[in-house]
Amino acid sequence: MQPSRALFSPAFLYFSAVADAGSIRGAARRLNVASSAMNRQILLLEEALGVSLFERRGRGLRLTGAGEMLLRHVRDTQRDFEGTLADIDLLRGVKRGRVAVASVESVAGGVLPFLVTSFAERFPGVEVGVTVTGSAAVAAMVEAGEADLGFTFNPPSVRGLSVALRRDLAVGAVVAATHPLAGREAVSLAECLEHPLALPARGLSLRDILDAGLAALGRRPRILAEANSLKFMVALARQGAAVAFMPPMGLADDMRDGSLVFLRLTDSGLPSDRFMMIAAAGRSLKLAPAAFFDHCRQELPGYLPHG
Repeated sequence: MQPSRALFSPAFLYFSAVADAGSIRGAARRLNVASSAMNRQILLLEEALGVSLFERRGRGLRLTGAGEMLLRHVRDTQRDFEGTLADIDLLRGVKRGRVAVASVESVAGGVLPFLVTSFAERFPGVEVGVTVTGSAAVAAMVEAGEADLGFTFNPPSVRGLSVALRRDLAVGAVVAATHPLAGREAVSLAECLEHPLALPARGLSLRDILDAGLAALGRRPRILAEANSLKFMVALARQGAAVAFMPPMGLADDMRDGSLVFLRLTDSGLPSDRFMMIAAAGRSLKLAPAAFFDHCRQELPGYLPHG
C-alpha cells in the first residue's frame, strides 16, 4: 500500500481521485474501492465543510469554486508529504559516510560529544571527524568546504555562510569554589580586577568583548596568563589562581560537581558572546552530513544556556 493511502484521510484521497477522474465510478475503479464507499466519503466531506464540492452533471462531476480551493490545498499537502517521505527514505539509506565538523574548543569540550554520541546511536556507520580551532578558522573551513558544518562564536563575517542556529550567551566570571568571589551570584568587572585574571589571547572574539569592558574602567588588570585554550584558563580558575571569563557552555560538569562557580557580570552594555551553528550557503550537503546537520539543529537548543 502506498504511504499516502495509509496515512492520509480517505475523504481527501477520494475527493482528489474524483476530481481527477471526473466521476465517482472512474475514481473507484482506479483506487479499487466500492463506488458507494467513495460517494459516502464525499458526502460526509461536503457535510463537514458545509459546501458543495462538485456539481453533478449527468454521469459526470465538475468542481465548484469551493472544490477547486480544496483541491489546491489537498494537492499542496500531498506534495509536501511526498517530499517528507523522500527525505525519510534518504535517512533510511544512511548506512555509512563521514561528517567533517569544525568547532571552537568550548563546544568541542562541552555539548559536541553528546551530539556525536546520540547521532551514532541512530547512524552507527557514519564517522564524525572534528577539528578544534578558533572562531575565525571555523568559519573559513566551512566556507572553503573543508568542513561540512561548524560551531563558532562571533565569526568576523557570515558572508558565504548559512546560519542554522544562533544564541547570544552571557559572558561571566568563572572562579573556584574556594575563591573569595565564589559566594556571589554576580560580580562586576571592577570587582574581578581585585584578583589575578586569566584572559583569552588577543584576537579571540571573547577577548574583544572583555577588552571593551576593561577599557571603560580605565584600570590595568593583573593578568596571570593569556591563552588561546579554554581548558588552560579553566584549569587556572579551578586551582583558584585566577578569575577566568567565558559563557557557561562547556562548564556543566565543573559546575555540577561544585569545583567551579559561574558568576554573572553586572556591567551594563557588555556584549554577549554570539554562538552560531553554520554551514556553507548555497552548497547542498551530502547524505551523512545532512543527517548530522538535522540532528544537531533539533537537539542542540536543549543543551544551550540562555543568554
